[in-house]
Amino acid sequence: MAAVSTELHGTANSSSTSAPNGFHRSALECAEVLREDPALLLHRAKKQPQKHKLDPNAPTLYPVDMAGGPPPGGALRHGYVDQQHLAHTIAGDSLKAAQASLEVPSANTAGVTATGVSKRKEIYRFDASFNLYTCGWSYSPDPAKKFRLATGSFIEEYNNKANEPEGEFRHLCTFEHPYPTTKVLWIPDTRGVCPDLLATTGDYLRIWRVGEQGATLDCQLNNNRSSEYCAPLTSADWNEVDLSLLVTSSIDTTCTIWQIETGQALGQVGKVDGNVKTQLIAHDKEVYDVAFSRLGSGRDMFASVGADGSVRMFDLRHLEHSTIIFEEPNRKALLKLAWNKQDHNYLATFGHNSNEVFILDIRIPCTPVARLENHRAGVTGVAWAPHSSSHICTAGEDSQALIWDIHEMPKPIDDPILAYQAAGEIGQVQWSTQLTDFVAITYGKSLEILRV
Repeated sequence: MAAVSTELHGTANSSSTSAPNGFHRSALECAEVLREDPALLLHRAKKQPQKHKLDPNAPTLYPVDMAGGPPPGGALRHGYVDQQHLAHTIAGDSLKAAQASLEVPSANTAGVTATGVSKRKEIYRFDASFNLYTCGWSYSPDPAKKFRLATGSFIEEYNNKANEPEGEFRHLCTFEHPYPTTKVLWIPDTRGVCPDLLATTGDYLRIWRVGEQGATLDCQLNNNRSSEYCAPLTSADWNEVDLSLLVTSSIDTTCTIWQIETGQALGQVGKVDGNVKTQLIAHDKEVYDVAFSRLGSGRDMFASVGADGSVRMFDLRHLEHSTIIFEEPNRKALLKLAWNKQDHNYLATFGHNSNEVFILDIRIPCTPVARLENHRAGVTGVAWAPHSSSHICTAGEDSQALIWDIHEMPKPIDDPILAYQAAGEIGQVQWSTQLTDFVAITYGKSLEILRV
């Protein structure tokens, strides 16, 4: 039995552990920066999303042991964090902040700081009583909902639920899921006109409505029209331009386009429903991931990867054929893909048990324009910065989350600009669209939110 938890908000925890070391800054002094004064970040991102410059004297924040109680005024408790207030309060004595200078890594560690400048970051951590596999950030523009995350997990015992009232996060909602979730994602409604919907994949595609009293199942969708049983779904993506479209991938070699009825106004109680719009054989073997692209109108293009080692692109207007834009040189299965949020010609993917991430330009098919090879074990996740075309975060079984600056492509990219060492093998990485200086990772039973 799996459980899905939603709306994790910051509070205090008498049993929380000290936050581990934060991101390390490398010697790439000329790189575009991901971290500036919190008060300026949002303003600058809107005006010049790709013009952040690395400032060795930029203010930094502390790793936090939140055992000392919540911030003054309870800003985190209600799910809203004012960046200036947060930067001030977490450094105060009331939080017993642990001021931990980051050591300069050894030569074989990513992200070396040549100047030796001490850098500190802030980290929030949630420990579940079960392994966490998936997570997803909310897209809501509502300030009270920007910090919501959904996590999916596997529970060995049917009644094993975690709902701790105290923690670095407030655990507001848990609901049972018949099988482990392979993907959990919020509706990408950045205007706040649709109900708070959450999609999960596993045995079926399920759409949940999240409210003040918890989550209720609105619809359960089966892509097998001839049977109540269906092949497991491996991933899904919600179209950001047309919120009625959702695509899923499956181990039965198919991708399915769903028509989801989400058009009701806020406050309307009618249930969401959906049906199969199109189903197509996408690969020669299992399909492991699928994602819509913002190319063209932003509605019609999507790509998929699978066990046959290929990246394929599809157009909803011409599904009778696809375009193979890359094949893994050793025909390893490709596990995940991610589209660049700013420059829609680029995507990233990686293979099974591979420490290498391929950066692809669809205008130059078959040949990667960059290879990111600093992980010491298999890569498990990739996430592009939503506010920059040149930054990407990768995570792996070596317990590292690495942030890279790729703006000098096609020159070789040898080292990341930031590195974080987690306490376990990282299984998931997600970069918040609404809060662009926050990255979420999962490992073991822990969820951490890192401020970059």
